[in-house]
Amino acid sequence: MLKFAANLTFLFTELPFMDRFEAAANAGFRAVEYMAPYPYAAVDIKAALQANDLTQALFNLPAGDWDNGERGLACVPGREAEFKVGVAKAITYAEALGCRKINCLSGKLPAGGSREQAQATLISNLGYAAAELKKAGVLCVMEPINSFDMPGYFINRTMEALAIFDQIDSDNLKVQYDIYHAQRMEGELGNTLKNYFARIGHIQLADSPGRNEPGTGEINYPWLFKHIDALGYDGWIGCEYKPRTTTVDGLGWMSALTK
Repeated sequence: MLKFAANLTFLFTELPFMDRFEAAANAGFRAVEYMAPYPYAAVDIKAALQANDLTQALFNLPAGDWDNGERGLACVPGREAEFKVGVAKAITYAEALGCRKINCLSGKLPAGGSREQAQATLISNLGYAAAELKKAGVLCVMEPINSFDMPGYFINRTMEALAIFDQIDSDNLKVQYDIYHAQRMEGELGNTLKNYFARIGHIQLADSPGRNEPGTGEINYPWLFKHIDALGYDGWIGCEYKPRTTTVDGLGWMSALTK
């Protein structure tokens, strides 16, 4: 049976962040994920998880200056030291929160930068992150993100991520497969999930277009959920969508589409 994690960066956003844990539990979620825990004390997040019997499914490595357009540091030459500091910080939070998966955002190709240099930087940084996270018992995943929503993002398709992994000597790297981003960039959701299932470490969802709840767009989620279940996926599926109204009012999809 599939199990869903509430992405608190997208869901229950009418509430202060620390209140979203209780709201997620009250709505029936047993796990949460979000972009970044770093603005908050790990001890406070841990208390919220424990008080609401929630599992910390995933969060991202530090992404740089998000408010000024940075979307990760892994492919950015000259920021390697900052990237390594971020890996250490993420491990500290993962250990405190019992989180066993962390997503590495590749980042955007720097303006005027060489794609070859950015790729070499990504390979080096990702290899470092995978090795350090493995020591802590944490899986390193990397997410392709569509170029329509995030122009300039370095990794856009599943095969691009896998091609990078193939140049790194690590068994601690897998794809974070976001169904919405994959639909926008490549389609072939069923075949891609099947063909690369062994290399997929985490799944997220939203419908397309609009990035709203499953069942609001073009993706055949009843079929896709059955397909993912039949493949044997036993991890959390992160609900990283924008509710059309309120989070709670939109949660009917979970029972309607997973029968």
